[in-house]
Amino acid sequence: MTYDDVEILGMIGTADASEIRPSDGTVIDPDYTARFAKAHEDGGFDRVLIGYGSGWSEGTQVAAYAAAHTERLGLLIAHRPGVVHPTLASRTFTTLDQFTQGRVALNIVTGSSNVEQRREGDYVPHDERYARTDEYLQILRASWDTQGPRDFDGTYYRFEGFTPQVFPYADRHLELFFGGSSPAAYGVGAKHADTYMLWGEPLKQTGEQIATITERATAAGRTQRPRVSVSFRPILGRTDEEAWERAHRILDTINGEVGAQFKQKVNKLHPQGSAPENAGSQRLLAVAETGDLHDRCLWTPTTTAVGGGGNSTALVGSPETVAAAILDYVEIGVNTVLIRGYDPLQDAIDYGRDLLPLVRQELAHRAAARPSVAV
Repeated sequence: MTYDDVEILGMIGTADASEIRPSDGTVIDPDYTARFAKAHEDGGFDRVLIGYGSGWSEGTQVAAYAAAHTERLGLLIAHRPGVVHPTLASRTFTTLDQFTQGRVALNIVTGSSNVEQRREGDYVPHDERYARTDEYLQILRASWDTQGPRDFDGTYYRFEGFTPQVFPYADRHLELFFGGSSPAAYGVGAKHADTYMLWGEPLKQTGEQIATITERATAAGRTQRPRVSVSFRPILGRTDEEAWERAHRILDTINGEVGAQFKQKVNKLHPQGSAPENAGSQRLLAVAETGDLHDRCLWTPTTTAVGGGGNSTALVGSPETVAAAILDYVEIGVNTVLIRGYDPLQDAIDYGRDLLPLVRQELAHRAAARPSVAV
């Protein structure tokens, strides 16, 4: 890796709600969505993730709306294989990529909960879902990278004479991001992903996952492992002391009435009252059981408070402390960092003003001092 290819991602939603901000019932607020996307562009983020849930706003429509209100911001659209046929998916995303002139990438989310999958009619078991994703990604990649009619006769998909006419903008490589921490996920993701997405574990455990991804990529015949992304919830203050005071206020809110409302009405991907089925959440909860604070400023009680659901570990401190923590991950081989806040819009503004410039300044300094690092 090189220091100058590190990306910083954010995440946007279509209404003002979070674990600490109670929803007023609005699902799609166009003005808020536009301001949220613009805040990321103005703040210098490279891309924004648009998440996926069975009852959420549809991601390609959100991306198209965000693209219309920004000029350069990349759009990372979470996509669940098995809901639509890959031939339709292939041209859905290339059509949007053409209209946005090369701003689209996909985050492949195979599915972590049987309950959530069945909401969309998917009854395929966990490991078999990854086998299906393997076929799905083969079809997408071929439809984007090769021309002419093609047939496919697999276990999960079969078609004859499919002839795509819409390709990625300017003949570019349309990037695949991929998430998952189970053995089945490692195998498929290491084979297909351009960027492998992980949740925010301590440096040691993250390094172990990078090693596993590297090994599986080599086994799949790749000469280079995928890029690696790690996701956090930074909690900033002007000083470390202020940040920790804010962190404890956030935790109290998550554990209180507002957080209970969020978990009951919004966070349906990980059904409450039962242990999470997905390996990523299980790993986060296991880390949290070993202690609240890890490494420089990785804080895990927020993960415990939401039952391990989603990107939930925090980096707590002043902008200088959190920037240093992010760079610790870069040093072990992380190429992409996704950050989102508990006060989503205001935090995105604060990150762009106070945090991203410090990270980029130090990346540039290290690149000048040592242009490349072997990982």
